[in-house]
Amino acid sequence: MTRQPRDLSAERSAIEAATARLLAGTPLRSRSGKLTVTEMITESGLRRDVVYADHTHLVEVFRALVKVQSSTPTAMQDLADENADLTQKLAASRAELAKERAAAATLRRLVVELSLELSQAQDQTRDQKNVVRLTARTNTHLIGP
Repeated sequence: MTRQPRDLSAERSAIEAATARLLAGTPLRSRSGKLTVTEMITESGLRRDVVYADHTHLVEVFRALVKVQSSTPTAMQDLADENADLTQKLAASRAELAKERAAAATLRRLVVELSLELSQAQDQTRDQKNVVRLTARTNTHLIGP
């Protein structure tokens, strides 16, 4: 059984594509997307010994590009910035929601109090309807001049 001859240009293309995807923050095979040589090898789909044996210069290029980018892919930095912005908005929304809930609780208490007052007023009105009013008769002939 003979081995297939290796295609060095295809391997080089795979490493370069993996480097580009990792630096752009859009990995296909890597789970973490970290900018490490191990992740670059995983992303390329090649074996470690193949990369280190014949493509050490590409490994060094990758390391240099990572240093230039300060070890954080631009896309990952954008996501981190967006996450921070959304976290602030969420905190503001939660604070506003807490204020609205407090206002709603106050309004509920007022509604209950006013309902009780209305019920009491209706009871008083009902009680007053059962009372017969006596009109005062005034005899003018009993009252002297």
